[in-house]
Amino acid sequence: MGEMIPLAERKIDYLFIGYWVLNLSFITYIVDIEQLVIADPSNFEYPLWPPAPLVDLVHWWGNRFDPVLLARPPWWRATIWIDSLLFGPFYAAAIYAFVKGRNWIKNPSLIWAGLMFANVTIILFEELLGAHATPERGMVLLANAPWLLMPIATIVRMWSHTPFSRPVAGERSA
Repeated sequence: MGEMIPLAERKIDYLFIGYWVLNLSFITYIVDIEQLVIADPSNFEYPLWPPAPLVDLVHWWGNRFDPVLLARPPWWRATIWIDSLLFGPFYAAAIYAFVKGRNWIKNPSLIWAGLMFANVTIILFEELLGAHATPERGMVLLANAPWLLMPIATIVRMWSHTPFSRPVAGERSA
């Protein structure tokens, strides 16, 4: 099976951990929750969560750069539910697994990467070509780039049979 590679030797994994911490703490349970608890951003009362300044930040972003975020068509809300119900728990598990070097995260990571890449590709088609196209293409592409690139990086990182282990001397690698 091999010995576990310590996190200090897996410096690239700090990038994954940081990305998933950002998603877990801000994107999934602040930005996405705002979209689930406020059906109509033009007529609402501030919810208990997220805090009013963060609701205002999400609405500013939508007004300035991201019209589909405020339009909230059904397919968009479906991606938000996927993020909240599936990706949020995945991020918590991935943070733990990457810190501790647990190989069991490989398959969930590959599933997440495929789903995330598909979701972001669909969203970007709307952002660039759809009924709610952004007036700020460059900014939206730049802001969404991590959500296209990290799934690809995750697939590359998880490609090994045991991504957090190295062969022990004399052991044949699979």
